[in-house]
Amino acid sequence: MADHLPLLALGLMSGTSCDGVDVALIETDGEQSIRFLAGDTVPYQRTTTERLLEVARRDIPLNHLLRLERDLTQDHADAVRQVLAEHDPPREIEIVGFPGHTIRHLSAELLSWQLGDASLLAEELGIPVVADFRRRDLAAGGEGAPLAPLYHQALLLHVDKPCLVLNLGGVANITWLGLGGQTMATDTGPGCGLLDAWTFAETGFPFDRDGQLAIAGRIDVSRVRAALTWPFFEKLLPKSADRHEFDDAIDLEGLNPADGAATLCEFTVEAVLHTMEHLPAIPRTVWVTGGGAKHPYLMQRLAARFAFIGVEVGNIRQLGLRPDLLEAECFAWLAVRRLRGLPLSLPTTTGCRHATVGGVLTM
Repeated sequence: MADHLPLLALGLMSGTSCDGVDVALIETDGEQSIRFLAGDTVPYQRTTTERLLEVARRDIPLNHLLRLERDLTQDHADAVRQVLAEHDPPREIEIVGFPGHTIRHLSAELLSWQLGDASLLAEELGIPVVADFRRRDLAAGGEGAPLAPLYHQALLLHVDKPCLVLNLGGVANITWLGLGGQTMATDTGPGCGLLDAWTFAETGFPFDRDGQLAIAGRIDVSRVRAALTWPFFEKLLPKSADRHEFDDAIDLEGLNPADGAATLCEFTVEAVLHTMEHLPAIPRTVWVTGGGAKHPYLMQRLAARFAFIGVEVGNIRQLGLRPDLLEAECFAWLAVRRLRGLPLSLPTTTGCRHATVGGVLTM
């Protein structure tokens, strides 16, 4: 590692939507040399999705949890094999970044749990694995999330500053990139998790495909304003949230499916704008990534609301990047940084007391 030549690294991601495993193969030195080689999303079987959603919402017997961890890890190994069979790597893969699947995130208690057996994955793939990315940061008083900001900084090195990367997953988070390498990050509030849950409960579909439900709805502004009084929004930055932290934050009783969907989209947008008030400077551009970047209505509302303060909104794809795979790429990059002993988080990105080198290596 002394010469810091780029390594071939594989990154995995199982998001709070519980819909599948993102797999990304990159060549990187863990700093500014980053070359994307291949990647894809391999869907979970419906039973796996149902089991993950169940464990995220309630306590289940420990033996069921152990079996789920084994099966989840096996699903990751199978997903890797499927992607590599379709995209033959140019040489031997040297490290895998395996964040597992978050089933609990209690940042106020400095606790976070990601399900996944790094030893089993290393055995299945025959490749060293870096896992358990969050707990070192938590031990240093950090939020344990978000962990993508330093990757965003490396990717957007030559983009006009200040700018903002907005990741719309189950929870929304931002990375603010300023002049002179300044970097800040925080969760902002709900992403698409509430919308997915509402859509499934009201229509039986797992998500609002092409924004069709929300586009047909009307926003209940008073309910959004009331939701922004939720205790999370009074916390100082940086802060992080569990996928289900906002389940009771907004009252949708009596709304039809379309109006509820439109109102939830507005809640996501207004929560981002609420956070903007605490940033060092207004960004020139907001670059959107994550599943929400594919939701036309949500993107339309972001563009409309940010236009009032003179900020443009774009899909990070416009920069030649991949919104669907960016987090998987990030964990490949972070795994290489772990090998090099480079920080994965900073006080300005998670609130940790000092820069931390997280991740546990399993050979």
